[in-house]
Amino acid sequence: MSEKAKSIVNKMMEADAFSQWLGINVVEVKEGYCKLSMKVRSEMCNGFGITHGGITFSFADSALAFASNGYGRQSVALECSISFPVAVKVDDELTATATEISLSYKIGIYNVVVRNQNNDLVASFKGTVYRTSKDWEL
Repeated sequence: MSEKAKSIVNKMMEADAFSQWLGINVVEVKEGYCKLSMKVRSEMCNGFGITHGGITFSFADSALAFASNGYGRQSVALECSISFPVAVKVDDELTATATEISLSYKIGIYNVVVRNQNNDLVASFKGTVYRTSKDWEL
């Protein structure tokens, strides 16, 4: 792991009550890349008895945030979209992997793949971030 990116993500997680509530574990992080894991709990389900799409979206969004901020410039989501090809269920072990596909001075574009413990693709997420001129203070 990149030490700078790891320090930034640790600082972000300290202030991110929602990612903490999700139970997110940082597996790997470096500039432009992040891998996270989490276990789905019963309180994350919707009326259909499957995981609420907002939970999976938020998990992928956290991976996007950590990957894009790892360079040291504060970056925020500008536009995101997601597809849910397979339902997520209670006790599923999810992994989100964010990979940079384009980076310019002001814009970064990332793909985030979310898989379950069987390696099934449960979500495909694309996120665009705005890279501010403000650096992270560590």
